[in-house]
Amino acid sequence: MKRARHYIVEISLLAAVILVSVGGFWNIYFGTNADPQPHHHLHLTTVFIWMGLLLAQLILIVRRSYQSHRKLGLAVLFAGPLLVATTSMLAVHSARKGLVSGDGDFMIIQNTMATFELGMLIFLAFLLKDRRKLHASLLLSTTIVFMGIALSFALTSFVPPFRVEGPETFYRFQMAGIAGQVICLCTGLLFFIRDAKNGWPFLAAAFCFPFNDAIYSMLTSLGLIDPLTQIVGSMSQPLTFIASFALLFSLLAATALPRRASISASPACVVTPAA
Repeated sequence: MKRARHYIVEISLLAAVILVSVGGFWNIYFGTNADPQPHHHLHLTTVFIWMGLLLAQLILIVRRSYQSHRKLGLAVLFAGPLLVATTSMLAVHSARKGLVSGDGDFMIIQNTMATFELGMLIFLAFLLKDRRKLHASLLLSTTIVFMGIALSFALTSFVPPFRVEGPETFYRFQMAGIAGQVICLCTGLLFFIRDAKNGWPFLAAAFCFPFNDAIYSMLTSLGLIDPLTQIVGSMSQPLTFIASFALLFSLLAATALPRRASISASPACVVTPAA
């Protein structure tokens, strides 16, 4: 029980992100115009598998079941690339939808950059697996990425001041996005203050959102958003999924392989008989 209290902030974060994610998916499945598609099912499944694995790993650490924790890490080795592959495929789908409708994709940068940033956090977690606290922070900080995106949709679904009721109120989605970013930054700052040495991934993950917005503004001023949307939207979704999975899985597998012990041959000691 004492160890559980020690990890109460991490457990609370996971519980909050799971709850917010349910709210983010709510309209897709239960809203007035609910029309969930296969890619929604796949994304929903992989997101909750990932968070379920993180929660299971955290519980095993609380119980000091380190052997089981390492074994479950093999599932993370597959779930991480699957999660990134699904996210990258959704980025392509969103861009293509924007091209077909002619309205463009205002989420093009957040979708594509969030996929890259998510992959980087997971890769760094495996690369720095020997630093256990930092390894855990990097994996858990991926939830900040989900929280920021899910908050935008959850706020517009359930909080009246953010609810989008037509084209004239679409600006409220941007307001919800800003509110989500502020919440993520406050959460990241909390983890950073608790442990600056190992908590910085949470703050870094939170800063990804304003960083991506800055990229969007820069590319918009250069007139490059539409060409980027065309490039991403023209990509094959199945090939994007396969390539993303293969790339990240290869990187993670390379870091997860046991290090080969270096065998150094010591020079033989030759004893010569005395004359």
